[in-house]
Amino acid sequence: MSIYQELKDSFKFGSPLTKLLYINIGVFILFRFIFAFYWGFGQQDLFPFTNWLSAPAYLPSLIYKPWSIITYMFYHEDFFHIAFNMLGLYWFGKLFLEFLSKRQLVGTYLLGGLSGYIFFSLAYYLIPVLHQNLPGAVVLGASASVLAILAAVSFYRPNYSIYLMFFGQVKLKYLALFYIVIDVLTMASGNPGGHIAHLGGMFFGWIFAMQLRKGKDITIGVNKTLDFLVTLFKPRKKLKVSHRKPANDFEYKKQKVSEQKQIDVILDKISRSGYDSLNKDEKEMLFKMGKNK
Repeated sequence: MSIYQELKDSFKFGSPLTKLLYINIGVFILFRFIFAFYWGFGQQDLFPFTNWLSAPAYLPSLIYKPWSIITYMFYHEDFFHIAFNMLGLYWFGKLFLEFLSKRQLVGTYLLGGLSGYIFFSLAYYLIPVLHQNLPGAVVLGASASVLAILAAVSFYRPNYSIYLMFFGQVKLKYLALFYIVIDVLTMASGNPGGHIAHLGGMFFGWIFAMQLRKGKDITIGVNKTLDFLVTLFKPRKKLKVSHRKPANDFEYKKQKVSEQKQIDVILDKISRSGYDSLNKDEKEMLFKMGKNK
């Protein structure tokens, strides 16, 4: 098996965490190759993709590239930036999945990134020292999303301890607090917009954890949207229905009784849990029996 096929299968059959890592790394490699092409012809200043994929603080600019509030979460320019973010995504993502679901991981990544952007943009409108740089301010990178994942698991299981080199056993709530303090303390020393976006991501992680502890999962909406989009663009397989004529009246009646029992079970399940609770085979059977009536 070729390396390409192995990577393709790893992405196709891997967990959502694997897919998030692959997308980030793949986007980075692709655009670094494109940048090298521009550099080779002495045109690196004309490289357009950072402008297209990073999210602007200035809202009128966002109107012309609304996709950037999503693409910014997957786009990195600097090797060390993506390296630290992907290490964090892997470590915190594995920790997240010890207590929470894969679907919640994806929802937290996307909504945490969106929260980070909202904090970033608001800061440039509301903080005087930043407002003067509003027209040219952009944000890029997965940091807000990664820290949303860390905050979510840290506030969901605050007293769970992990081992850190040089520090020993550390409770997750103190790890989250450490990142919050670092972002606040370093905000004025450089990249203030990025630090504010980090805090926005962690704010969402905190909200998610608090709501989940009350029994409400606020990532359900984004996951339903993703399911719809996947279904919309995924080719549908044609159903092949074959009919076999019963050998005699006794077999025919027996078959009908069996089918009716299955239909009764399916209808009872719908009344208890709704249509969406049916699996693929149950939905196909209900559809087939409805056509035969």
